[in-house]
Amino acid sequence: MAEDSPLPPDTFPPDTLNDVGVLTRREIEARIVTPLLQRLGDEFGHERVTELAREVVVEVAQGQGAELAKAMGGNDLEAFANSMENWTKGGALEIEVVEQSDDVFAFNVTRCRYAEMYRGLGIPELGALFSCNRDGTMVEGFNGNIEFERTQTIMNGADHCDFRYTLGDGSTPVELTGG
Repeated sequence: MAEDSPLPPDTFPPDTLNDVGVLTRREIEARIVTPLLQRLGDEFGHERVTELAREVVVEVAQGQGAELAKAMGGNDLEAFANSMENWTKGGALEIEVVEQSDDVFAFNVTRCRYAEMYRGLGIPELGALFSCNRDGTMVEGFNGNIEFERTQTIMNGADHCDFRYTLGDGSTPVELTGG
């Protein structure tokens, strides 16, 4: 395993992962990780275990963002917008695009089946940790010049999530490196 990554790289062919869909992957993850976190929390303290889990999710999301940029063949806002089909597959998210240009990709999520799934599993408090927590950090890995802002989420009780991605002032997409 690489020292800078807590996990080995995904070895599934990209088409295989897309066939499963992100919503299904998140449910599988939640069903495995939730009892593990509970047990570790009982043993070592819930606050510390949750913080460590948050750190790991952030690290994984950043790595996934970099891999997504490679898979999309670019890391500008258009490529990022085109990647949304991964998260909306099967009606997992219903979104309304507010603005889309070279410098801005803004949308509202009006239905979030991720939030519904976490509530259905009885772990709404972990939904933000496992899913919402990834949104801003994944884009850091995708392109460090893209800024992310969100003021509310369905997961936390709002009627919609407001996602705002902007390319930093005077910035251009960073060059992709690696194979």
